[in-house]
Amino acid sequence: MNNTITQTNFNFPGQKSVYKGKVREVYNINDEQLVMIATDRLSAFDVVMPKGIPYKGQILNQIATKMMKATEDLVPNWLTATPDPNVAVGQLCQPFKVEMVIRGYLSGHAAREYKAGKRQICGVAMPEGMQENDKFPQPIITPATKAEMGDHDEDISREDILKRGIVSEEDYEVLEDYTKKLFQRGTEIAASRGLILVDTKYEFGKTKDGKIVLIDEIHTPDSSRYFYTEGYQERQDKGEAQKQLSKEFVRQWLISNGFQGLEGQVLPEMSDAYIKTVSERYIELYEHITGETFVKADVSNIQERIETHVLAYLKP
Repeated sequence: MNNTITQTNFNFPGQKSVYKGKVREVYNINDEQLVMIATDRLSAFDVVMPKGIPYKGQILNQIATKMMKATEDLVPNWLTATPDPNVAVGQLCQPFKVEMVIRGYLSGHAAREYKAGKRQICGVAMPEGMQENDKFPQPIITPATKAEMGDHDEDISREDILKRGIVSEEDYEVLEDYTKKLFQRGTEIAASRGLILVDTKYEFGKTKDGKIVLIDEIHTPDSSRYFYTEGYQERQDKGEAQKQLSKEFVRQWLISNGFQGLEGQVLPEMSDAYIKTVSERYIELYEHITGETFVKADVSNIQERIETHVLAYLKP
């Protein structure tokens, strides 16, 4: 389990600053481009687990870059190059301080809210009489405010976003439009692979010339939930849990071990054997969603490999 990358401390030419998120570390180069490194860190309930998951960063980065290429005809994105399996390089953007969450099904956080008796989420009504994992009549957008590392993201309504001036109405309409288009394309891609895209989140930023672009990740197991199409309806009819490919299985494992990120709760220890199964599940999702066999990168010295590739790319 030692061959993982859980933190970086590079000093690239022209480096201005480093932002360390829950999973990604972003290096600002000359206030012009960003070098984004996907680490093997795993976060759940907004808490970063102490051990890395082998190949997770590579999987996230490669799914995200493939999905950006598969949607760039619909929505512009920040990406310009992928010099290393764990690295994406793109335009410097000013991120919007909201995550655009879109849900096609009553699952995860929405299902937990519904079970607690709530029939509204982020100001959006949810129909009566639904059971967990039922499909919504139409996908619903349930934004969240962006959190710094260690803080919980918060549900927020469209009305509050506009009232608090977090995003202008003009820009928010673009974010909503892009979110719907990306989810529709993601749904089609998933369906072609025998999967259902249940819910996902998108993040957007503005380039220096004021263009709104998709940033960060897209349609990865960290940002999305997938079900298998085969057997979905039978499982719903029988009231059984859905077979899914997402990070939800980690959340469920944590819940079963008494942890939901709440104050006073102790993080359960993940054994090496369990970490190996998490890695295998991530590889399984990669192969299902991309339709390609996962090729493991050389992990004998990940830090050195990344540094070599990024320096070669940045060389004038």
